[in-house]
Amino acid sequence: MIRYQIETELSVEEFTEVLINSTLGERRPVSEPDRIAKMLEYGNLTITARHNGKLVGVARSLTDFVYCTYLSDLAIDETHQKQGIGKELIRQTKLASPKAKLILLSAPKAVSYYPKIGMSQWEQCYVLDNIDDLN
Repeated sequence: MIRYQIETELSVEEFTEVLINSTLGERRPVSEPDRIAKMLEYGNLTITARHNGKLVGVARSLTDFVYCTYLSDLAIDETHQKQGIGKELIRQTKLASPKAKLILLSAPKAVSYYPKIGMSQWEQCYVLDNIDDLN
């Protein structure tokens, strides 16, 4: 049985392990524990999925709880994927901030997943990685 809960003290080690085991680690600074620690520190809504106490999924968000919730990391251990855990983590995130619009940027491998669970895709997203690109 999977247990879902809001966690405020998730460890760097557990978070890093689930990132790696989910393949999200390919796009996260998993070799930089100080950055991972800051990600956990400044994310203000973290919902976890645990199977017999072991972390198997996490939804880490930044939110004001009334206008927008940015779901920055949705990571499910590959051994537990395709069991509805991701959808339930999204549901729990939305329940924790019901008035806020839930926003996420999909990992390339997950683009087709979100429409299947009822999320709508927007084309109006923009990203700036390098300050020198701003003109």
